[in-house]
Amino acid sequence: MQKPDLSVDVAGITLRNPVMTASGTFGYGEEFSEYVNLEAIGAIITKGLSLRPKAGNPTPRIVETTGGMLNAIGLQNVGIDAFIEKKVPFFRTVATPVIVNFFGNTLEEYAELAERLDRIPEVAAVEINISCPNVKHGGIVFGTDPKAAYSVVKAVRESTIKPVIVKLSPNVTDIVEMAWACADAEADALSLINTLTGMAIDLDKRRPILANVTGGLSGPAVKPIALRMVWQVARAVKIPVIGIGGIMTGIDALEFMLAGATAVQVGTANFLDPGAAGRIAAEMERYLADNGIADVKEMIGALEV
Repeated sequence: MQKPDLSVDVAGITLRNPVMTASGTFGYGEEFSEYVNLEAIGAIITKGLSLRPKAGNPTPRIVETTGGMLNAIGLQNVGIDAFIEKKVPFFRTVATPVIVNFFGNTLEEYAELAERLDRIPEVAAVEINISCPNVKHGGIVFGTDPKAAYSVVKAVRESTIKPVIVKLSPNVTDIVEMAWACADAEADALSLINTLTGMAIDLDKRRPILANVTGGLSGPAVKPIALRMVWQVARAVKIPVIGIGGIMTGIDALEFMLAGATAVQVGTANFLDPGAAGRIAAEMERYLADNGIADVKEMIGALEV
């Protein structure tokens, strides 16, 4: 039997398979090049980028939890100038699309970053992290207010011709309302979910374990919530959805595709197994071959409810 076709199209980018690496779990790609064949995955998504370098939060900032982990890294990154000088050259050596995740604290910062990334040919697309406070408007998180989300996506859309993916926060009352706002602002695709806010406590010390007190929960524990949200959003919008949340195996990834995702992102699994993204892509191919499915696109949204 012929090998199954794993290629998918997301926001005008053709991926060899649906497996992307989730921002913040894969460095800038080069760090994992010894552990995974970067040309065996669909796309590399860099860790979140800001205009200026960011040191992140004090330690401890990662803690293992039941079925997952909490992180409060604080979006530590090198900043756009060092990114262009030190990270971009590596992208020229890899025949895999590179998507840059970025964030800001004002609309102007988002727009400026989008404009600068637009001028980098090695960047295939951008992914906006909208789970950040708007410092000019009382600290309201862009990703929890539909009007704020619309305004930031619109600002980015007007600053770049590259495909724009918006990463949605699950820490909202109605994820579909957020999805609609981003789609209305002309996002090309949506990725979800970002981490759920949680905390861990040291009983003996009577203190939070994380120095930041709260952090973002990821890993297998969040998968049922992520699946539900992907299913809801995929039915509500006409743009591609990228599923994220506790994907550890090829079976997990295909479940997200059944729920309506066109592609997936692998995050926490990279910490347990640096080769996870490549392994998951291979497991997806094996499942399709074993079940006589010629094209992975047959799985997208094929859930029978």
